[in-house]
Amino acid sequence: MTKLRTNENHLVKIAVQGRVANAAQFAEFEVAHDGKPFALPSTGGIVYNVKTGDNVFEWVGDHIEPGVSAILDEEKRGSRANMGFNFLACVGNLARIVSGDAKGHKGVVTGHHGGVEHVTIDFAESTLAKLNIDDKILIEGFGQGFGLLDYPHIKIYNLDPAVFHKMPVRMRPGAAVEIGVTTVVPAELMGSGMGHNNIGTGDCDIMTHDPEAVKKYGLDKLCFGDFVAVKDHDHSYGRTFRKGAVTIGIVVHSNSTLAGHGPGISTVMTCSDNRLKPVIDPRSNLAKLLSIGVYRKKK
Repeated sequence: MTKLRTNENHLVKIAVQGRVANAAQFAEFEVAHDGKPFALPSTGGIVYNVKTGDNVFEWVGDHIEPGVSAILDEEKRGSRANMGFNFLACVGNLARIVSGDAKGHKGVVTGHHGGVEHVTIDFAESTLAKLNIDDKILIEGFGQGFGLLDYPHIKIYNLDPAVFHKMPVRMRPGAAVEIGVTTVVPAELMGSGMGHNNIGTGDCDIMTHDPEAVKKYGLDKLCFGDFVAVKDHDHSYGRTFRKGAVTIGIVVHSNSTLAGHGPGISTVMTCSDNRLKPVIDPRSNLAKLLSIGVYRKKK
């Protein structure tokens, strides 16, 4: 447990409710960055065999979301209510099924995916077997507004305080905070999602189409739920380049061969200067920290 002073006792916990999102096909064929057409599984649905903690490159799919994808309104994805569902659902929040054969079963929010505006949730295999597309899911939204009282220059989004306290975090001299990540990504590899102002929803993709860069930064080892650092990225009030800034994100969807795309990360921490210091730590994965996904114990 960290000893950092926080404002978590004053945060508001709000229930938001959605349902399982339908699996989507965006076109009969899409065109990859190298000009090759492909037709593969993509976003949405109940994904039975891809879990938080799995490698993001090992699946024959594009933008695959592990576990269950949830949404409030598929017809009006950009509505205030649907965006509120995304905004209030934070990584680590409790999700509870409130209808159908799996009623009462609990899971954990693992991130959100922009464009389709899905919230991703990890459930046990026994729950997935009972879950239906029409089933409703209630999330105890808690975490937006979370802050470190002695480090106001570090901004936190989309993160349940309980997860933060399990992350490898250390205080350092000069009002700096050291945090564990699985890899550090340079700013020039960030693609789709850049320029968006709403950091409380959506994600930003790591472009993985340069083989030398993938090897150099170990991107082929990325897993769903990994906490990663992006250098020279400031997500304080929107996703932008800023020399010296650091952003921490969590990997939420699989690799993509579309130009400008790749594994997506939801923002969880950001700082406009170098007082947020990433260090490589193999423990820095949500599935490992919470014993979910591939690390969930089978009953």
